Amino acid sequence: MKLKPMADNVLLKPTEAQETTASGIILATTSKEKPAIFEVVSVGPGTKDVTMAVRVGDRVVVGKYVGTDITLDKVEYKFVKQDDILAVVTD
Repeated sequence: MKLKPMADNVLLKPTEAQETTASGIILATTSKEKPAIFEVVSVGPGTKDVTMAVRVGDRVVVGKYVGTDITLDKVEYKFVKQDDILAVVTD
C-alpha cells in the first residue's frame, strides 16, 4: 500500500538511531530518544500559497512532538506539515 500526502504534507521515515556515542559509549535501549532526523518518503503537491521545498530522499530535522505517527506494513512513518520541518541535513 502506498501513501500520497495531500496539500503541504510530507511523509517521513525515521533514520536508524546510533547505538554508540562519538566517544564510543554504547547506549542502553531505555536511554534512547526518538530520532529527530527523518528521510522524506513522499511529498504533497503543495498549495496555492505553499511551494514545496523538500524532495523525496532529503534528510530533514523535525521537532520531537510534531506530526502524526502511522504504522503501515510494520514500518513506522510520520506525517508533518512542511512548516514543521526545521532543517534539511546536507553533507
